[in-house]
This record gives sequence, C-alpha cells and structure tokens, in this order.
Amino acid sequence: MVYMDNAATTQVDKKAAEAMLPYLTEAYGNPSSMHSAGEKARIAVNAARKIIAERINAFPDEIIFTSGGTESDNIAILGTAYASTENRQEKSQEGAKERKNHIITTKIEHPAVRETCRYLSRRGFKITYLDVDAHGFIDIEQLKRSITEETILVSIIHGNNEIGTVQDIEKIGKICRDRKVRFHTDAVQSFCKVPIDVKEMNISLMSICAHKIHGPKGIGALYIKKGTPLERINFGGHQERNIRAGTHNVPAAVGFGKAVELFTDADLEMMAQYRDMLIEELAKIPNTRLNGFWQKGDYEKRLCNNVNISFELIEGESMLMQLDNEGIEVSTGSACSSASLEPSHVLLAIGLAHEIAHGSIRFTLGRFTTKEDIKKTVEKVNIVVDKLRKISALSK
Repeated sequence: MVYMDNAATTQVDKKAAEAMLPYLTEAYGNPSSMHSAGEKARIAVNAARKIIAERINAFPDEIIFTSGGTESDNIAILGTAYASTENRQEKSQEGAKERKNHIITTKIEHPAVRETCRYLSRRGFKITYLDVDAHGFIDIEQLKRSITEETILVSIIHGNNEIGTVQDIEKIGKICRDRKVRFHTDAVQSFCKVPIDVKEMNISLMSICAHKIHGPKGIGALYIKKGTPLERINFGGHQERNIRAGTHNVPAAVGFGKAVELFTDADLEMMAQYRDMLIEELAKIPNTRLNGFWQKGDYEKRLCNNVNISFELIEGESMLMQLDNEGIEVSTGSACSSASLEPSHVLLAIGLAHEIAHGSIRFTLGRFTTKEDIKKTVEKVNIVVDKLRKISALSK
C-alpha cells in the first residue's frame, strides 16, 4: 500500500515509539505524585514541553498539553469566550451587565474551530466568518473592517487541512496586536512544516498536535502567551497551570517531543520536492484542477505535503475506493468529515461548484513518502480516472 493520507494521521516514527516505551512499562509514575517515580515522569513531561516551546520560540510554561488539536482549539476559543465575562461593562441607564462577545474566524476552518464557534453563536456570541479568495487566502482588509470594540478573539487557521493554503499569520497577528485583540491560530497541519515564531507572529494562542508529524495520537498542546486571559473548560485537578485537568499522558508527551526533534528542514524540502512532482504529473490529466495556492519549491504559502486535485466528471468517493483497491490510500473532502455526503465547505468557500467539489481528492505526503510512492500514485490515478470517466453518468 502507498499511504497518501498523512494529513489525517501519520505513521509513528520508530524512534518516537522507542522513546515512549520506558514510560509505559518502567517509569510509569504519575507526574503529579511527589515520590521519585512521579518526579521521573514529571521531568520527562517537562523535557518534552521544552522541546516544543523551543521549536516555536516560546517559554516552556506557555505550553500546556492536551489530548489533541481539537481539545486545544476548544480550550482556546471557549476559554477566551468564558474569560470575556470579566470584561463586563455597565449599561448607563438599565444597570444591567453585558460582555464583549464578538469572534472573527474564516469560512475554511477545521470543524474543531467551526463547530465551537457555532456552539457559541447559539449562546449569544456574534461570529464573523471571513471570506477567502479562489486560493483560500483571507482578505486582510475585510479582517481590519470586521474588528470592533466588542471583538474578543480572531481565530484563523494557519495551514489549511484540505487545500494546504498557508495564511500570512505574521501580518494577521500584527493587526490583532495593534487593535488589542487576542489572536488564535490552528497550526495543527503547519506545525514543524512551516517556520513558526510566536513572538514575531504576535500569536496569543496556538493549537498543535503530535500525530500529524509522526508522533502518537491522543496528545496535543496549546501555546498560551503569558498574560492571555483564559478560563478552564474542564474541571478536576490542577494540572497544566490549572487550565487542563487530568492525569498527564506521559508516554505520548515524550513521543510528541521526540517527533518534534526528528522533524528537520531536510524533511520539508524533500516533501515539497515530491509534492511538486505529484502536482506536475497529475496536472497532465485532462480536466483536472489544483485547489489552493501553489508555487514550485515554496512551502510557506502551501503546505509542503498537500496536493488537492479536483477531477471533473468523477465522484470522489468512487475514486477513493478504486484507488484503495489499487493500493493507494487517500481522502476525499476533509478527513474529519469524510463520511458526509455534503461537499467540502472549504472547496465551496473557494468558489468550486458542488459537482467539482465532489470530485476532489486530497493526497498528503509524510516524512517516509518516497519517489517510488509518487510514481505509483501517478500511475494508478491515471488508470482509475480513465476507468471511471468511461462509465461515469456525469460524462454523458
């Protein structure tokens, strides 16, 4: 099998798995315990925290561990919303209290952000969804116009999970800093694949996770800039700065740190090279369209591992199943909602018609993707496209 669905999850690097093993069977103490076994586990967790912090130019105590990107997004958005109750203003005549309740996001967010904002909108928060252009970039001027005195948070995805477009986070962060609005970015797909400096980019909150970079599932992190007000959204112990209660997943935290260490600039360049090869070869197939911005060799405006192609006159689900039969594993639409028959909200937001959006396939590479994988993928895609177009009702 050729695995081309690394945006959904990745193979755990063997070195990361090996680093985790002692904390499953030997150093299995609870980091919150005061005895020696607990101390050993606590040292391991904090070592991983330091590795992650250094990767984004943060302080270790600005990193809290979570169960993954979804929980990190939820803590960032809900925690900010709940903290907004501290910013109450007295109405001059009625004496009632109101809170700042405006959040700005985009039409191409991951469901972890999108559904959290929908939840808040049903509870009285005002949500502005920014438009994107045909490549998936937001309109900076629309962002500026949308910020008001009631805005408490801007949440904009860094590298899009479906089409790979990478937003200009530094420019967005500067606008938010100048307007004194907190800025959150979902960097689950971009972490380690795009250079990130939370200080230069003026990021207040940032969500990341391990299983997109060849680390284990079930572990993520949230960067919280010092001084950023945030209310807890779950209750229990006092772990993770009293923000995220629950016993630490020590082995996963160790594996996360190791995965970050193992991800190098050479990996980025290799993936970008193979990505470009795949794009150029698939573009030779008639009636295809690349979704998202692309410039050869660039991995700061498009994720180094993302190729999203629309194949006209074909249903994406049929193509996915045929490719699977041919030994190529891909996804159609968002991997997190691939069971849905609805077209991708991201592809609709960039202007694709429903029938074109339905025929879109996402190929995503990892550190272990080879040139032979790319060649086999191109070969099998050509076979499947030709086969399906011959029998497609859409072509008649």
